[in-house]
Amino acid sequence: MSGRWVIHLPIVAPDLLRARIFARTAARVLVRLSARVEPGGVTVSAEDQQGVRHWVFCDRPLPGGARCPLPVDHLAPCARHPLRPDRR
Repeated sequence: MSGRWVIHLPIVAPDLLRARIFARTAARVLVRLSARVEPGGVTVSAEDQQGVRHWVFCDRPLPGGARCPLPVDHLAPCARHPLRPDRR
Protein backbone atom coordinates (compact mmCIF):
# COMPACT_ATOMS: atom_id res chain seq x y z
CA MET A 1 0.00 0.00 0.00
CA SER A 2 1.21 3.54 -0.80
CA GLY A 3 0.50 5.07 2.59
CA ARG A 4 -1.93 7.56 1.04
CA TRP A 5 -5.67 7.53 1.51
CA VAL A 6 -8.25 9.07 -0.83
CA ILE A 7 -11.50 10.64 0.38
CA HIS A 8 -14.63 9.94 -1.67
CA LEU A 9 -17.37 12.43 -0.84
CA PRO A 10 -20.71 11.75 -2.55
CA ILE A 11 -22.63 14.96 -3.28
CA VAL A 12 -25.82 14.85 -5.32
CA ALA A 13 -26.32 17.10 -8.37
CA PRO A 14 -29.17 17.01 -10.92
CA ASP A 15 -26.96 16.66 -14.03
CA LEU A 16 -23.37 16.30 -15.28
CA LEU A 17 -22.85 20.03 -15.92
CA ARG A 18 -23.92 21.05 -12.41
CA ALA A 19 -21.97 18.16 -10.88
CA ARG A 20 -18.81 19.41 -12.61
CA ILE A 21 -19.47 23.02 -11.55
CA PHE A 22 -20.03 21.99 -7.93
CA ALA A 23 -16.96 19.72 -7.97
CA ARG A 24 -14.75 22.54 -9.37
CA THR A 25 -16.04 24.93 -6.72
CA ALA A 26 -15.54 22.43 -3.89
CA ALA A 27 -12.03 21.54 -5.09
CA ARG A 28 -10.98 25.20 -5.32
CA VAL A 29 -12.23 25.88 -1.79
CA LEU A 30 -10.50 22.78 -0.40
CA VAL A 31 -7.19 23.68 -2.13
CA ARG A 32 -7.16 26.88 -0.07
CA LEU A 33 -7.45 24.78 3.10
CA SER A 34 -4.84 22.12 2.32
CA ALA A 35 -1.97 21.68 -0.12
CA ARG A 36 -2.78 17.96 -0.10
CA VAL A 37 -5.88 18.40 -2.26
CA GLU A 38 -5.25 17.28 -5.85
CA PRO A 39 -7.94 19.02 -7.91
CA GLY A 40 -6.71 17.51 -11.18
CA GLY A 41 -7.91 14.11 -10.00
CA VAL A 42 -11.49 15.20 -9.33
CA THR A 43 -14.11 13.21 -11.23
CA VAL A 44 -17.91 12.91 -11.12
CA SER A 45 -20.15 9.97 -11.96
CA ALA A 46 -23.80 9.03 -12.14
CA GLU A 47 -24.98 7.53 -8.87
CA ASP A 48 -25.89 4.22 -10.51
CA GLN A 49 -22.74 4.14 -12.72
CA GLN A 50 -19.98 5.07 -10.32
CA GLY A 51 -17.43 3.16 -12.37
CA VAL A 52 -17.94 5.62 -15.26
CA ARG A 53 -16.05 8.73 -14.20
CA HIS A 54 -16.11 12.15 -15.91
CA TRP A 55 -13.10 14.43 -15.41
CA VAL A 56 -13.74 17.89 -13.95
CA PHE A 57 -10.46 19.71 -14.65
CA CYS A 58 -8.29 19.75 -17.81
CA ASP A 59 -5.10 19.01 -15.79
CA ARG A 60 -2.78 19.10 -18.84
CA PRO A 61 0.87 19.73 -17.95
CA LEU A 62 2.06 23.31 -18.43
CA PRO A 63 5.62 24.61 -18.78
CA GLY A 64 7.34 24.79 -15.41
CA GLY A 65 5.54 21.79 -13.92
CA ALA A 66 2.14 23.39 -13.24
CA ARG A 67 -1.13 21.82 -14.44
CA CYS A 68 -4.07 23.46 -16.23
CA PRO A 69 -6.86 24.28 -13.70
CA LEU A 70 -9.50 25.05 -16.34
CA PRO A 71 -12.62 22.91 -16.86
CA VAL A 72 -12.04 19.71 -18.83
CA ASP A 73 -13.95 20.98 -21.89
CA HIS A 74 -12.47 24.51 -22.04
CA LEU A 75 -12.02 26.19 -25.43
CA ALA A 76 -9.43 28.80 -24.42
CA PRO A 77 -5.73 27.89 -24.37
CA CYS A 78 -4.56 26.18 -21.19
CA ALA A 79 -3.53 28.64 -18.47
CA ARG A 80 -2.00 28.62 -15.00
CA HIS A 81 -5.07 30.17 -13.33
CA PRO A 82 -8.82 29.70 -13.85
CA LEU A 83 -10.30 32.25 -16.21
CA ARG A 84 -12.37 34.83 -14.41
CA PRO A 85 -15.24 36.73 -16.00
CA ASP A 86 -14.70 40.47 -16.59
CA ARG A 87 -15.32 42.46 -13.45
CA ARG A 88 -16.91 45.66 -14.69
